[in-house]
Amino acid sequence: MILTETPVVTAALEAAVRAPSPHNSQPWLFELGPDVIDLVLDEDRVLEVCDPDRREARLSCGAALLNLQLAIAVAGRSCDVEFLPRKDRPELLARVVVGARHRATATEQRLAASIRARYSNRRPFASTAVPAGFRYAVRQAAREEGAKLILLDEVGLLEAVTGLIRRADHVQTLDEGFQAELRAWTKENGSREGVPAYAGGPRPSGGLLPVRHHGQSEQAREFERDPVVAVLTTPTDGPLAQIRAGRAMQRALLTATSLGLSASFYSQPMEIPSARAVLRSLLGENENPQVVFRLGYGFPGSTTPRRPVDAVIRTRSGESHR
Repeated sequence: MILTETPVVTAALEAAVRAPSPHNSQPWLFELGPDVIDLVLDEDRVLEVCDPDRREARLSCGAALLNLQLAIAVAGRSCDVEFLPRKDRPELLARVVVGARHRATATEQRLAASIRARYSNRRPFASTAVPAGFRYAVRQAAREEGAKLILLDEVGLLEAVTGLIRRADHVQTLDEGFQAELRAWTKENGSREGVPAYAGGPRPSGGLLPVRHHGQSEQAREFERDPVVAVLTTPTDGPLAQIRAGRAMQRALLTATSLGLSASFYSQPMEIPSARAVLRSLLGENENPQVVFRLGYGFPGSTTPRRPVDAVIRTRSGESHR
């Protein structure tokens, strides 16, 4: 029997909460029982302005799910995952049953080792080109989770999507509700949630694309003019596709981290329905865009804090743990 105090479960939960989330909102809860971890969408931490349909929250939970599985694997256990196990509880996104002994693969070990090292690097990247082999590895990581990672410079769409991102950024800059939500999740140093000032990055003064600015700093820096911009897509959409997309996103990000690359998100066009629709038409009607992010060689930064595990767990209904 796997109890909540065991090193396996503790390590799994500590890894899960290191997943990325919009504004570092951490929209997840974990319901624990013997041998079982239920992943639940925390409705109280959904961003109602930029994520009213919960799509980004489900992506974040999917990323947390992959971290959870990797940590269980390197702790020497197998696990089975059931997605959306109860139709009467749509907020219950996945059920993880911890199983027999397991010998972690080299890939599982490499990705698990990257969980704590990965963070969103909102600072300018170096001009060093990302090698073709690294590009392939990151694309392949997304493919292993059933998604596609499109590198825009390779398909001739960088200029068109750049314009879309800039327009979406301008719309959000003028949206008082969005700006109020952004300020609410921009926290003082020492907070365990939101984006602290030290992780917000400088205000963009140039470069090809606007990186979302957090904090009150007026420091301005020029960003790279030739970024590697990736769009992760899925063949379908909806809650299940979004959970799976989150897993694919995290596998790609952990792979990039293991290769010494940095990443950060261009969420603007994903948070405005009309902009997301335009992006879909640019990519092809069979592609459902889920995430846009940049890759490159970043200068060293810091990880953002997370809430402690005790704050995100509760006992499964009808069961107890000790």
